[in-house]
Amino acid sequence: MTEQPSVAARLWKVLLAPRDIAALVAFRVALGLLVTVSAIRFLAYGWVDTLFTQPRFHFTYWGFGWVPALPAPWIHAVFALLAVLGLCVAAGLFYRVAVALLFVAFTYVQLVDVSNYLNHYYLVSLLLLLLNFIPTHRAFSVDAWRKPELRSDWLPAWCTYLLRFQVGVVYFFAGMAKLTTDWLIHAQPLNIWLAARTSLPVVGPLMEQRWVAYGAAWAGFLFDTTIVAFLLSRRLRPFAYVVVLGFHAATSALFPIGMFPVIMVTAALAFFESSWPRRVAGRVRALLSKRPVLPEPALAPVAASVSAPGRKAWLALGMAAAYAVLQVGFPLRTHLYGGNVLWHEQGMRFSWRVMAREKNGSVTFMVRDPATGREWHVSPSQYLTRLQEREMSVQPDLILQLARRIARDFEAKGLGPVEVRAEARVSLNGRPAELLLDPTVDLAREMDGLAAKPWIRPAPESPPIRLRPTLHAARR
Repeated sequence: MTEQPSVAARLWKVLLAPRDIAALVAFRVALGLLVTVSAIRFLAYGWVDTLFTQPRFHFTYWGFGWVPALPAPWIHAVFALLAVLGLCVAAGLFYRVAVALLFVAFTYVQLVDVSNYLNHYYLVSLLLLLLNFIPTHRAFSVDAWRKPELRSDWLPAWCTYLLRFQVGVVYFFAGMAKLTTDWLIHAQPLNIWLAARTSLPVVGPLMEQRWVAYGAAWAGFLFDTTIVAFLLSRRLRPFAYVVVLGFHAATSALFPIGMFPVIMVTAALAFFESSWPRRVAGRVRALLSKRPVLPEPALAPVAASVSAPGRKAWLALGMAAAYAVLQVGFPLRTHLYGGNVLWHEQGMRFSWRVMAREKNGSVTFMVRDPATGREWHVSPSQYLTRLQEREMSVQPDLILQLARRIARDFEAKGLGPVEVRAEARVSLNGRPAELLLDPTVDLAREMDGLAAKPWIRPAPESPPIRLRPTLHAARR
């Protein structure tokens, strides 16, 4: 009687099954070029100065206050280095060193100021981290040309599965973030955003119609929650990718979300068969030469059997499993705080809540010297740029950071310990502005951290605003 292989052995065989390296090479090239283009845009449009050198105060992530904000011209040099390293990764030149430095440099840029946080920057950092463990330089690279012993047409299947998992996590949690009454029942904040786009040619008059907002809200929810399943289906994958292209093209045209659509369109290529670049290249060559499309020649055969995993292999598998658990668990941490995360923001970052809310706020800081009873009102504009103030005014932990900075500045003038309170009024998805924080709490004595912040007031229970089409639009 033949002994059946264990579950672990079968799993290991699946994970180590050889796959054509071509798709992963295409992903390497695309991601490297995306980083290069992004870095050049930051330099060309002056965003490096606007976001990094002009601010006098930088918001830091909890636990990363030690990360320095480099002055000019050093921060410009970092972005120039990003552009060069992106090209090195795309070309597969000194790949191991280049991709490691690119991950460190790109992540550093994100850590300098919390007010610059965007989901797609976080995603790029994660993808660069994964590329540190995926040897995509073994084919179609300068390294493989310089060192023929590196060359390989194959990589284990887990390399592809890991990228698919990461992309799937983004879509899944982006969809779950839309599973709210504001999004599905009230079509907010899409109604607000679309109503501001009435100047668009042809479709502009439709943008303030409620049914358009509802259609867009439900389409976005269904897209995010189902697209991964369709991309995993070999039969439906080509049609699903067309939908990916259309969806992200529409969001790019309607909303100022930067490189996010391009990144997601590129990342979705990980769901295609691993040899798709060879097939595409073959068809292009056939069209250019006006010859019939011939099947791609078979790659060199690989061993049919997969050896039993050793200690290092099990360690690698354990690290991959830990990474997967972290990527699933980290976005779920917000449920430990209760309440409405769109209001209190605890667990909001790094949880893929893409375009889930519209918030506007204003904050005034009140400083009091308890020894004399004197009081001062401090405007955030004395410390922040307009972009920083906009982000700070709706995020409690950033309000806390600035309050503590104000306290230090006053105490440095010899006033002794002062009290700092904040009157922060915030509107969520068009609701009337309400107090975000308890205005009686002395923020100078509060500490940031992972614990729940009791000085954040409960979210408003009133329904969001409901915009109505203008009379002029209705007559048209």
